[in-house]
Amino acid sequence: MKGDKKEFCLQFAAALVTFALLLFFAQADAAVAWGSKGEQVRLIQQKLIEYGYMTASADGVFGKTTYDAVVWFQRRNGLSVDGVVGASTAAALGVSLTGAVAASGYNENETYLLARLVHGEARGEPYVGKVAVAAVVLNRVKSPVFPNTISGVIYQAGAFDAVYDGQINLTPDNDSIRAAKDALNGWDPSGGCIYYYNPVTATNGWIWSRTVQLSIGKHNFAI
Repeated sequence: MKGDKKEFCLQFAAALVTFALLLFFAQADAAVAWGSKGEQVRLIQQKLIEYGYMTASADGVFGKTTYDAVVWFQRRNGLSVDGVVGASTAAALGVSLTGAVAASGYNENETYLLARLVHGEARGEPYVGKVAVAAVVLNRVKSPVFPNTISGVIYQAGAFDAVYDGQINLTPDNDSIRAAKDALNGWDPSGGCIYYYNPVTATNGWIWSRTVQLSIGKHNFAI
């Protein structure tokens, strides 16, 4: 009987440790970024307003105004400047990120393929532009008019110049890998766009018929 009780206690303790570790890593990976919405965004905005980094109202929508305020806050406080409220920035603001991340459901190979596409297509673009390119791929995966897998979208005939000219085979840098992961975790700076192009170099007349929603760096993002 005593042995059974001891075994139960050990199993219970192990379960608690496992739960604590899962909670720790979930919070460590959590991030609120451009495209996020909800109460956590509102709390972040309220802190930014309180500290004098933002003058707009706290509307719970993480857009350009909030992004710029976060970048300013990060730069002034010696944090990594990426416009994303991760663990360090959240701690500095005094907010909690519990539950901020949505599970992407994609495996390591798909993540790396997406990072290669980002590197080939958006190398030299601002970080938010890299995430937006990755988000376009994921928006196509969700759309009924495109293939329903990352590889299917990326390798669809004529879809991306980086595939055609071989730049997709380059080794992605850390920013491209991080951008792919941010997009997979729900950050969509494009706002749901399924196309992007460089208006200076675009030669396909059809792309000019698409409705441009915003521009980031050298790319127009369209629906």
